[in-house]
Amino acid sequence: MSSDRSRRGTDPRQAAEAAFRAVTRKVPEGPAPAAKTAKPAAPGLRETVSLRLDRDVLDHFQEEGPGWQERINAALRKVAGL
Repeated sequence: MSSDRSRRGTDPRQAAEAAFRAVTRKVPEGPAPAAKTAKPAAPGLRETVSLRLDRDVLDHFQEEGPGWQERINAALRKVAGL
């Protein structure tokens, strides 16, 4: 009997990890393409986003109380090399 994965063709977890790596990969610095005219973000500007996290990951960051969002941000910055 074939597994559920072989019918779908790809493992959803592997696809999600590949997508995450693609968007978190550090882009080499260089001149911006001429077509891009977006204004640079103001230093320290934060953006509200919706993010799905495993319950145990969220519990880990929330167990020390207030400031859990800043701790998640700091962990993501460290992993991203920022």
